[in-house]
Amino acid sequence: MAAIETDAEPTKVLEFGLGDGTYCLDIGVIDEIVDAGELTRIPNSPDHVEGVMDLRGRTTTIVDPKTLFAIDEEGPRERIVVFDDDEIDEGGTVGWMVDEVFQVRDVAPEDVDQATTVDDKGVNGIVKSDDRFVVWVSPDVEEIGDLDAAELGAEGEEAEA
Repeated sequence: MAAIETDAEPTKVLEFGLGDGTYCLDIGVIDEIVDAGELTRIPNSPDHVEGVMDLRGRTTTIVDPKTLFAIDEEGPRERIVVFDDDEIDEGGTVGWMVDEVFQVRDVAPEDVDQATTVDDKGVNGIVKSDDRFVVWVSPDVEEIGDLDAAELGAEGEEAEA
């Protein structure tokens, strides 16, 4: 019985906005959240790389997850979610430029629908929350980058419905 209870422990996630949608990440992969600052563009970088910024002496690569997930909606782009170097394998400090940060909350395993996203790279599941859906995404840029942008756009629209 105790093993079942352990398996059912909730996961803390950070909810954030990209365009009109709400997304979340496991809080365990996040180092900090900072205000968006001035970025230095990198010539010939991939489309999803916005640039770099100095974050307390660390050169931090800033990625636009809207490009990764084919999200067309504009937003205020106010915050940067910086990932823990030890938790993701991107070869340096990486942050995502998000429109806004909403909250940290617990997500119980029974509230996550993985059936519709079982083969989708970059998406861990859809969190059912009251009258809305929250897309639980992965910070693994290389894994997400392997996806076809049109395929991602279609999934995002379904998740938002």
